[in-house]
Amino acid sequence: MSTHTKATIEDLSGVEGKAELVNGEVVLMSPTGGLPNYAALEITLSLRDHARQTKLGHAVGDNAAFRVNLPRRESFSPDAAFYVGTITMKFFEGAPVFAVEVWSEGDYGPNAENEMARKRADYFAAGTKIVWDVDLLADDVVRSYSAADPAHPRIFRRGEMAHAESSVPGWTMSVDDLFVEESAQ
Repeated sequence: MSTHTKATIEDLSGVEGKAELVNGEVVLMSPTGGLPNYAALEITLSLRDHARQTKLGHAVGDNAAFRVNLPRRESFSPDAAFYVGTITMKFFEGAPVFAVEVWSEGDYGPNAENEMARKRADYFAAGTKIVWDVDLLADDVVRSYSAADPAHPRIFRRGEMAHAESSVPGWTMSVDDLFVEESAQ
């Protein structure tokens, strides 16, 4: 018989680096590459500008933890997010209204896609309204999944303005802003 102690949110607090608490285990997340990090930062900065103008919520960058209470998950750490609630020194309480997952090199293939689908379902169960899957290598750059219709994502491509309307009213950003300008590379 194996005796495995279930990890707690306090255990997550002691982890150095990005991690989530899933199925009673601390799941470490590898560092992201340059282009995915750039895209996540652009989304965060755009959300921050919107939050400052509207005073309706808070932009949240990479490596923040959102504490939730689901059967298989106790935290999220999206690449970017929008949160409506009080900010303290502790983890965010509850799910963000909008979460962004930017695909990195290791996020491709059937296993990764299945895991992302499970994670989206967890986001929705926790109260997130919109989840973006951002794939910088695809023509369908942003797949915007809604809790109201999770099986049918809205697609945003280069040259289009993307939004997360039901979760961040009035906010839009150009899909082109997710990519490094040629002269800056």
